Amino acid sequence: MPDRETMPSAPAPEVSARAAALPQEALRIASGYAFSGPALNLGALLWDGQCLPDAQVRVPLAMLNRHGLVAGATGTGKTKTLQLIAEQLSAQGVPVFLADIKGDLSGIAAPGRPDARVEGRAADVHQRWTATGFPAEYYALGGIGRGIPVRATVTGFGPVLLSKVLRLNRTQEQSLALIFHYADSKGLELIDLKDLRAVVTFLTSDEGRAELKTVGGLSAATAGVILRSLTAFDAQGASGFFGEPEFDTGELLRTAEDGRGVVSVLELSTVQERPQLFSTFLMWLLADLFHDLPELGDADKPRLVFFLDEAHLLFDDASEAFLESITRTVRLIRSKGVGVFFVTQTPKDVPADVLAQLGNRVQHTLRAFTPDDQKALDATVKTFPKSPYDLEEVLTGLGTGEAVVTVLSEKGAPTPVAATRLRAPESLMGPLGQEALERAVAQSPLYERYARAVDRESAYERLEDGRGAKGPDEMRDAVPGRRGRAEEQPSMAERVVESGVFTSLARSVGTQIGREITRSLFGTARRSGRRRR
Repeated sequence: MPDRETMPSAPAPEVSARAAALPQEALRIASGYAFSGPALNLGALLWDGQCLPDAQVRVPLAMLNRHGLVAGATGTGKTKTLQLIAEQLSAQGVPVFLADIKGDLSGIAAPGRPDARVEGRAADVHQRWTATGFPAEYYALGGIGRGIPVRATVTGFGPVLLSKVLRLNRTQEQSLALIFHYADSKGLELIDLKDLRAVVTFLTSDEGRAELKTVGGLSAATAGVILRSLTAFDAQGASGFFGEPEFDTGELLRTAEDGRGVVSVLELSTVQERPQLFSTFLMWLLADLFHDLPELGDADKPRLVFFLDEAHLLFDDASEAFLESITRTVRLIRSKGVGVFFVTQTPKDVPADVLAQLGNRVQHTLRAFTPDDQKALDATVKTFPKSPYDLEEVLTGLGTGEAVVTVLSEKGAPTPVAATRLRAPESLMGPLGQEALERAVAQSPLYERYARAVDRESAYERLEDGRGAKGPDEMRDAVPGRRGRAEEQPSMAERVVESGVFTSLARSVGTQIGREITRSLFGTARRSGRRRR
């Protein structure tokens, strides 16, 4: 069962009687974390080299849609911090998404194992530790791994995110957007990479040159660069990530029968050699949620808390337009009830405009072995509110599982900076056994929905048999067996082709999936008829 201290029915008193005996500065800090409503317990205050268990450091549940940052050098405990926060969110009925980069977060579904270190940490911070497993679903990007496959269609992914993955420059990104627009206008569905490659190949062919002229601002040379980038990308094995059935991000908002939030764990350890791809896929999940969810406004708790690990990969070599899109998405998704935590080594990995929106901060140890390390340390210190701590000294002296914390209070104001000894997670701190993981995946109600890839007719097939960018009469004649059969009743596909939908910005041409070609900040396609949660 969940730890009673994490349940919303047991708000903490303002300041315990024993806390009143704390040193004056420590008491002032502790008072800043004495919230009246539901909160997550992070740990106990560290002051003057001592752990003060009567001074608990907490974060209000209602403020977890205000976004956050978990940072620190490798090996300082960031992953365990994610696990600790995820457990308590689940116990409070909030679904969580975790990107499992190293493969050691799958244990969240199994009860933890008590040992001397866990018991010692629990005693230090006055934690009533109880071994507890939490409801979890396991996913794998493109089915590479043991989890339920997560795929996106090329049209759903959109040109902006795809440009980031392909490492296109600004001009090439704009050209790719024109190609998507052309496919939209001609009713050519872009389901997988071969569909997009077929469209670009057609536009650069002798037959398609006239069509290329209709795509304003797109040169044959740039189209050729995009085609080569797609071919190289496909050769790296990326084709498995794009296709159908496309993952419905509403699945991430589920709760278990006992009311606890489901923890969605996306296994990424098997695709670590493609960091640009998995980081951008994480952003697609977030962008898809953004334009699907209705406004929520201020609420007692978030709909979902989303952890973006290795966040620096999102921003490396990113175009100005891409950075602007991330900034706007992060700023606006808060009102949809979604909290986003960026996980990285130092705050300088995150652009200033994004960092300014991260009100909840958990900063683990930083190293200062080189001049660059020292610059990063200096920059990190400057991002914190004024504090009685010597933060440069504290940040280089923290032990594993300790961090400097500042969060937003229930009134939305920053809390005092608090050096904190963090609690121990109650679930298994390590990977779930292979047999248990495979059993959990096979027994998931989502497995049958997403396990088998589907390859239906789309742009590739239409262009292969000559039914792509031609007019309705030409397309009817191009269908095998249709010449001289005008007296027969046209098929459903032919009726759609002959309708005004063919020349409009509609995605559905004789298919079962209708699409609104309304593109979001990232150029991702909004879809009609999907489940709302």
